[in-house]
Amino acid sequence: MTLPILLDDAMIATETGFSLRVSLPWIRSMPLAAVTGIAVRIDGEPVIVDAVLADRREVARAYLSRETGWWFIQDRLELRAARTLSPGPHDVALSFTLAVPYLPAGPDGPLTLPFRVERTLALQAAASVETPRIDGAATGNADAAPPRPDEITGLPDAWTLSASAFNWTPEVIRAARTAEDIAVAVVTEGVSRTLEIEAGQVWRTFPEPASAEVDRLAERLAAVGGAVTIVGASLDDWALPARRRTAAERLRFLEPQLRAASRLGARGVRVPFGQAGPELLRLVQPVLAELGVILFEEIQGQQTLDSPAVAANLALLEDLADPRIRVLIDISMLMPSLPPTYLEQLRAGGVEEPLVRRLEHEWRAPETHAAVLSALREGRVPPPVHTLFMNLLVRFGRSEVRDLEPLLPLTAGVHLKFWDLDDADGRVSRPIADIGGALRRSGFTGTLTSEWGGHEWLDADSATMTRAHLDLARRALAEASVPAG
Repeated sequence: MTLPILLDDAMIATETGFSLRVSLPWIRSMPLAAVTGIAVRIDGEPVIVDAVLADRREVARAYLSRETGWWFIQDRLELRAARTLSPGPHDVALSFTLAVPYLPAGPDGPLTLPFRVERTLALQAAASVETPRIDGAATGNADAAPPRPDEITGLPDAWTLSASAFNWTPEVIRAARTAEDIAVAVVTEGVSRTLEIEAGQVWRTFPEPASAEVDRLAERLAAVGGAVTIVGASLDDWALPARRRTAAERLRFLEPQLRAASRLGARGVRVPFGQAGPELLRLVQPVLAELGVILFEEIQGQQTLDSPAVAANLALLEDLADPRIRVLIDISMLMPSLPPTYLEQLRAGGVEEPLVRRLEHEWRAPETHAAVLSALREGRVPPPVHTLFMNLLVRFGRSEVRDLEPLLPLTAGVHLKFWDLDDADGRVSRPIADIGGALRRSGFTGTLTSEWGGHEWLDADSATMTRAHLDLARRALAEASVPAG
């Protein structure tokens, strides 16, 4: 997994002992109260963590769950211990749990995930530790920005081909550059002039982005000819310690992100399909009308239109008939086969070979889905790859493009999801061409965004991967034909 927890310079000496600096192994900033169960061992011996430096404040570890601040994705949670360590390498083991307040684990609380990492680290002098540049200075050459994709591909004028800053998530977490610098570099390094951003990655003041932060990003992008299409928002249904938010509280959580998107000049914000629900959708309609932005509901992975929950939400959207509440289709729904790099990770992690071969050759068969469930229930999935294995039940879909026809009249955005660039038998390009043809037939207008999900297991350069995928996507979309009749 390429989302780091302990970087090479994670352990630093202090006047009273040492600190272990922990990177957030998640795709967006999280509440400090989400972090529980911290345990540290050095050279096999347990170490008492006396205090935690978080959100620029030192708090007792026991009170971390009561904190109202946030762990910004580029900051490191500093675990402080009053134990002197000798110079040289030390074996470090760290474990903790992380509650994910926008993902449910049932009716009583959010999903809670365990994390554990073991590394050999050398003790660093505090003066040798560098922090990312935060001055917001422009980087790169504005002249490097590429032509607009629709100017070089023959795509319809109302289509915008874009790149997602989410593709740079591992680099954001490593924090060698600020998240804002990384977003601007998507333009200055010639990847794309338009981009989709994640509010929980790019703005330190998330979930209530400060006007100054929003304006600075807008000004820097405008200066190099760039623009934001969609802002990936979050809707945290759970306040921590675990308490479900009311509809009014959910609106108060979402509205600052809507206002930030409007201020930035984005078309709108993106949330998961069906998460808002009827009460919140009706509450948010006046805000969307006031701001002139769209709320995109993203459907993806294993979600299918024959699911009762999906069907009910689709009926709700049709009943609302609000042009400011639209659908965004993620083509992870349309996977003809699984990514070879993903299958390699399952093999390396010890998943039994007969199951991996079935996944490789019979991905869409109902029997394969049953075999995946059986392996989980019977404890035959090795713990190190358990989280990765769950992609088979959530993120990888088996639908055909014809299954999505009822969504197309409501669709104003598409994620061209990819995991790796192995296009044998069209496993990457065919879903793009299929959705492209369907969109042409439906008169689609909106944004198509290259989004890379494979950085969870594939260590590769984000810019290189995204450029190559955009080139492939341009060809596939341009060649998509409309069937006669």
